Amino acid sequence: MSLSQKYITLINIPFDLGAKTPGACMGYVALQSAAEQAQSAYFKNYQTKTISINSTPCPSQTKHLHAKNIVSIVSIYEKLSTQISYTLTQEKNFPIVISGDHSIAGGTIAGIKNAYPNKRLGVIWIDAHADIHSPYTTPSGNVHGMPLATALAIDNKPNAINAPNKETLALWEKLKTIGNIAPKIMPQDLIYMCVRETE
Repeated sequence: MSLSQKYITLINIPFDLGAKTPGACMGYVALQSAAEQAQSAYFKNYQTKTISINSTPCPSQTKHLHAKNIVSIVSIYEKLSTQISYTLTQEKNFPIVISGDHSIAGGTIAGIKNAYPNKRLGVIWIDAHADIHSPYTTPSGNVHGMPLATALAIDNKPNAINAPNKETLALWEKLKTIGNIAPKIMPQDLIYMCVRETE
């Protein structure tokens, strides 16, 4: 095992409640299976931390029409942020997050910021979508269209098309302030590649 292999931690988050269609939670298992079939030792060379979650949609969350499953997503942000920060500061390892839908990307950014609260972070977002909606602006209510808005701690109220209820907005504030730091990044430190639409 090389030094580069020794100091990497894979973080598995089998989660897909931020998206409309289920299935993305199998991403880690699918990649692991493909690696084994290709006779790659990638997943054997690195330690893996799996974040346990409740990936079952909660019927009571249907009231959060403008941020679906946000209760579960707040929990994921908290767990992921803690794990990322611990990996960086205590284990001194480099975390590679393998997840399902990318609603959790805001939790990854939050964890890095928590590890380095006095550092200026930059994000390169390679995606077809900007993922910068908020509960005020989302046309779908899917939180996978909102992770960068949580990192930037923005609502974009001037472009609002929704009137989210108070409970949804309280949970939205939790997402934006995970680790008691907001914003995590500044707009000038965000670079987009391959974007064709907002969501």
